[in-house]
Amino acid sequence: MSLDILDHADATQTSVSRGHNNRKAMLGMLFCLVLVVVVSAGLAAKVLGMGRDLAMPVQRIDGVFAGLENRPAKPTSGDAAKAMNILLMGVDRRSDEATTGDDAKSPEWVPGAQRTDTLMILHVDGDRDGASIISIPRDSWVEVPGHGRAKINAAFSFAGPSLAVETVETLTGIRIDHLAVVDWEGFRQLTDEVGGVTVEVPETVHDSARDITWTAGPHLLNGEQALAYVRQRYGLPDGDLDRVRRQQVFLRSVLGASLSDIHANPLRLHALLKSMASHASIDSTWSTIDMGRLAFSLRDLRSPDIHYFTAPVSGFGREGPQSVVRLDSEAGRALWRAVRLDRVDRWARTNPGAEIPRIVR
Repeated sequence: MSLDILDHADATQTSVSRGHNNRKAMLGMLFCLVLVVVVSAGLAAKVLGMGRDLAMPVQRIDGVFAGLENRPAKPTSGDAAKAMNILLMGVDRRSDEATTGDDAKSPEWVPGAQRTDTLMILHVDGDRDGASIISIPRDSWVEVPGHGRAKINAAFSFAGPSLAVETVETLTGIRIDHLAVVDWEGFRQLTDEVGGVTVEVPETVHDSARDITWTAGPHLLNGEQALAYVRQRYGLPDGDLDRVRRQQVFLRSVLGASLSDIHANPLRLHALLKSMASHASIDSTWSTIDMGRLAFSLRDLRSPDIHYFTAPVSGFGREGPQSVVRLDSEAGRALWRAVRLDRVDRWARTNPGAEIPRIVR
């Protein structure tokens, strides 16, 4: 089946599988919108006033950081002490009910029922002049505390959000300040909220898992179509790595679309925030007021100030029956150190080509 999204906007509806197989997540754009769209609308003064209105819908996750031992130390001076690291996480829980946000009727975590389909670290610079989003491939073969070596996405399945945080901290040496989780419905609805998002497909490619052919050229995606785009790995040369690149390209596009939408109609800000709050879950230590203060501090941040990277990868391999991603330990240490010291811009300048390009396969 050939599918040109621009000319056949409804075609994907019949070709993207529904039910359990659609319950995947891609959450980076959701939470970045909370941080960036709010402050770019010229309405930053209203953020704290909105806090009370938004406080009720936001779903909280208790005990995320309770009991975590031997955590990385947070710098105590300079810009690094003011920087913030937020773990953005999506899960592949097969549930017919919402698992995140104020509509959640099922818990975020059931032992053995799901893994993290998406992991990103959002690093907000201490001087608030920039931010970085760093994806960690879900099949990365890492040390999971208490469970030996496994794919990084298994940590959530083993013991929920706390172990997922501990595993990322063990891998990177970065202290995670906060956690945000969203389900697939939040991703879909926010795409529709901004009127769809345009991505560029450089070469025609077929997704054999969903029987969708993405034709070369621009595609205006609605929520369902976007879900198919960011989930594809079959038919892409680098599989999961290409999927990560698509997620980040989509994230960049949706931020740009959101900023344009809000600048054109500032009254849209509140509706977008309410939609985000309805589908996101955050750790209970992060108050809405603190989120507002962070947003206010980012009032001068713009979409070009946000940079996109993937944890350095050395190749692919197998562990028994599992296909895994091998991380590049040496290159990774340099990146993680740059994040810890709040020197990501400096690292990027010495690693040209590391940032995800604007057009990917």
